Amino acid sequence: MAEASCRLSEVQFLCPICLDVFTDPVTTSCGHNFCKNCITVNWNVNDQYRCPMCKNVFDTRPELHVNTFISEMVAQFRQSLIDPVENLEDRMCTKHNKPLELFCKTDQACVCMLCTVSDHKMHDVVPLKEEYEEKKAELEAEIQQMIQKRRLKIQEIKHSVDLSEDDADIEIAVGVQVFTFLMESVERGLNELINTIKEKQKTTEKQAEAFIKELEQEISELMKRSTEVEQLSHSEDHLHLLQSVHKDVKKFSLNPCVLGKQSFSSGSFYFEVQVKGKTEWDLGVARESVNRKGDIPLSPEDGYWTIWLRKKMKYKALADPPVLLSLKSRPQKVGVFVDYEEGLVSFYDVDAAALIYSFTGCSFTEKLFPYFNPGLNDGGKNSLIITLVNPTE
Repeated sequence: MAEASCRLSEVQFLCPICLDVFTDPVTTSCGHNFCKNCITVNWNVNDQYRCPMCKNVFDTRPELHVNTFISEMVAQFRQSLIDPVENLEDRMCTKHNKPLELFCKTDQACVCMLCTVSDHKMHDVVPLKEEYEEKKAELEAEIQQMIQKRRLKIQEIKHSVDLSEDDADIEIAVGVQVFTFLMESVERGLNELINTIKEKQKTTEKQAEAFIKELEQEISELMKRSTEVEQLSHSEDHLHLLQSVHKDVKKFSLNPCVLGKQSFSSGSFYFEVQVKGKTEWDLGVARESVNRKGDIPLSPEDGYWTIWLRKKMKYKALADPPVLLSLKSRPQKVGVFVDYEEGLVSFYDVDAAALIYSFTGCSFTEKLFPYFNPGLNDGGKNSLIITLVNPTE
């Protein structure tokens, strides 16, 4: 009966995941054993199919089958825990037909009195009940140790959950702060964008109102002149008066030109104007005291340093005398650079990074303002877009 007393080691049958005796043991291709449910749950909650023992990663999820050999060994181990040596004392020695009342520690076998005389003379022999009580005490101690291990494992798991909850709370708090900051930033940016658009719209409306008011005044004056013309007879004196009225009519301006709000009287400055799709425009700078009414001559002598486009493709620098410009391509965006002290006004094709024309040797004695004239529609869009105004001193 020696095999009945040789108990299997608990460590051999503990799952590395749950630290309990195997239930439905399975074996991975790397040779490690786990409870089927333990390894299944492990793989369900992780991104990779990895062995918890050797960290080997499987390309595809292995198909698991219960290891029948280990399962049978586990069953024997469980049976050894509930079928201790107390039942051996009711069994008989097959050699001497005597009760097995003694236990030989040397051979780890149950023996009768005659066996101790014939086969176990020099061996360490004790009463079977004494060995049973000793084994029982060892077993109880082992069970208590197993219970303690599991209690410690439960405490570790609970502590891990508490730490995880703390980390989750911190992550949530940080996430809320970041999200709140982003929302506030988006709201501020949206408000700034809305305010900028509204300011541009107000500026456009004010400019339009000024143009409309000026044109309405001119229309009123023209209607007045028209009435005077209708009342004239075909006398010679009336003919002279008609010619006088004609000269007055020609003095009214129909050019929608405007000066920039910001002025410059030193250093250098630069601005860009988008002219894409335009069929005509005037761009440049003008001194503060220029004439803004009537038929305005654009020349340096009259306080204007400008270039223009007419009929979609005719470019000219309005110098003294004007210079016809030959450009390789139609500029989509024109840059204007002014150096006040150097007396320089230069025009550039921004996209092509090419110089269009420069006024040099200019004498500036007054404030300079950016000058813009979008011209009439002429089949195009009657607008200019100022994309940048930047003092560079």
